[in-house]
Amino acid sequence: MDSKGSNGNSSRIDRHRPAGRTRLYVVFGGRSGEHEPSVTSALAVLENLDRSRYDVVSIGIRRDGRWLLIEDPAAIVENGGEVRDGIPIEESGDPLLSPLVPPRRTPRSRSPWSDNGQRMDGSPAVFFPVLPGTYGEDGTIQGAFEMAGVPYVGAGVAASAVGMDKAMSKELFLQAGLPVPHYRMVLRSAWERDPDTVIQTIEGEFDYPAFIKPANSGSSLGVSKVWDRDNLVSALQEAAEWDRRLIVEEAIDGREIELAVLGNEDPIVSIPGEVVPGAEFYSFRDKHIDDNAREIIPAPLTRAQARAAQELALAAFRALDCCGMARVDLLLDRSSERFWIGEINTLPGFRRKSMYPKLFEAMGYTYSQILDRLIELALERWRDRSRNRLRPSESMQVQHSG
Repeated sequence: MDSKGSNGNSSRIDRHRPAGRTRLYVVFGGRSGEHEPSVTSALAVLENLDRSRYDVVSIGIRRDGRWLLIEDPAAIVENGGEVRDGIPIEESGDPLLSPLVPPRRTPRSRSPWSDNGQRMDGSPAVFFPVLPGTYGEDGTIQGAFEMAGVPYVGAGVAASAVGMDKAMSKELFLQAGLPVPHYRMVLRSAWERDPDTVIQTIEGEFDYPAFIKPANSGSSLGVSKVWDRDNLVSALQEAAEWDRRLIVEEAIDGREIELAVLGNEDPIVSIPGEVVPGAEFYSFRDKHIDDNAREIIPAPLTRAQARAAQELALAAFRALDCCGMARVDLLLDRSSERFWIGEINTLPGFRRKSMYPKLFEAMGYTYSQILDRLIELALERWRDRSRNRLRPSESMQVQHSG
């Protein structure tokens, strides 16, 4: 484990610098409930990219899924924080975008990529999705990038999908021997068909308070802390509006400890930070509207606790085969002082005040260095994937006869 920061030449974040000017497509907005947080995170990314190293193209995705080239991303905030206007990418004439546009809009074109992750003209290019939540963090856009054959920042399809799915990620954490709070999954169809049985099952297995969550959502959307049966009913109804699979989870009386992880097969982990919610728990409103939560960096932990948190964050990152980046949220039980894994975020917030960049900045890395390293990791991962065989050798091909 390497958690030591430095601004010197030995820094693992800034050790390699890709040659040439990189074409970088920053993608934001999207169809999820985190559309506006996506825009504000993307603006911070765009403001901190080294334009001498990157030829930056801004792509906004409207709530209806339409992709647009955005000439002035800052104007989006002035217009209410929602992507609405821009040039449809099928009209941009950019061959790098054509594989991502449905054929009915754009004629098929030869792939602009060589087999080493670069454009045919020899210059590198990368897609940087700043799309937390559904349709951005859950493997869907990562699948589109894979099908188009383009390098992209962040986790792959499987790690993104599993990381977004709280039930699946908990199962993998348990299989890896990692601690997660007791939970049960409830199907929306079961809740709607027989709510009384669902309530009886939950109350027979969990004490109040407990948490109710959609299995797939981000920024605590649809999450409720329940204290009695009335709360439970309304919370299940709320969560069922966000997903078909609902999570009932034991409420740990704990401190929220967050760590940032950066890397592919040899990741580094940040110092721990602590979030002190401004409400009953760290809700969507607390994160993005009221802004009453406090961050303490570094978290007030003993040296042994900090090391245990770092080891657990790395173990969670590896259990899901993550790459690029992730923020791992832990709970430190106030009575037992035991750590529990809350969740993992494979596309964490990237606003200047977001915990992911702030944790590494507290170690001496600049925001721009973090972005540089993420882009480098995307190309590194792509070049490694390009070594995979995509078709059988001639001797292995099946012979078909008429």
